[in-house]
Amino acid sequence: MQHGLLLIDIQNDYFAGGAMELVGSDDAGAQAAALLASFRRAGLPVIHVQHVSTRPGATFFLPDTRGVEIHQCVAPQPGEPVIRKHFPNGFRETSLLDLLRERKVDNLAVAGMMTHMCVDTTVRAAFDLGFGCQLAHDACATRALAFGGVTVAAADVQRAFVASLNGLFARARPAAEICAEL
Repeated sequence: MQHGLLLIDIQNDYFAGGAMELVGSDDAGAQAAALLASFRRAGLPVIHVQHVSTRPGATFFLPDTRGVEIHQCVAPQPGEPVIRKHFPNGFRETSLLDLLRERKVDNLAVAGMMTHMCVDTTVRAAFDLGFGCQLAHDACATRALAFGGVTVAAADVQRAFVASLNGLFARARPAAEICAEL
């Protein structure tokens, strides 16, 4: 079984001062950085996914802005691929699947932002494509959502989406547990 790390959309716009600041982005970024350091030490594949907004009316991850750049806490090193995407699903219209197959990765550790959007969508797609997934739930961040006049706190959104992925689609675990097994 070949393990690989998938870092999804850990970009400046999700941190303080960004156009779409998330709750807990600094803590999640620190956990993602620890995962990244462990995968690098183990010599295992690391893949960065970067969202670039191209849809009309987009307000964040705009091309050629500081906000679209990958955050310094998980900055890619030379030789680490960066997959650019335009949709929530990291596999849609990208070379991610081909890259994982080339590197013979069949088990993904996943960290990223936003849990309820791109992380959720990409983990479900990875499962559908036959990958085993471990979701580093403490290396993910999200934001509050609203529906029907009710605001759902970010912590509740996070718990609900991690709970829905845990079991069938992924094994949700703290980043430190994933690191300890490398």
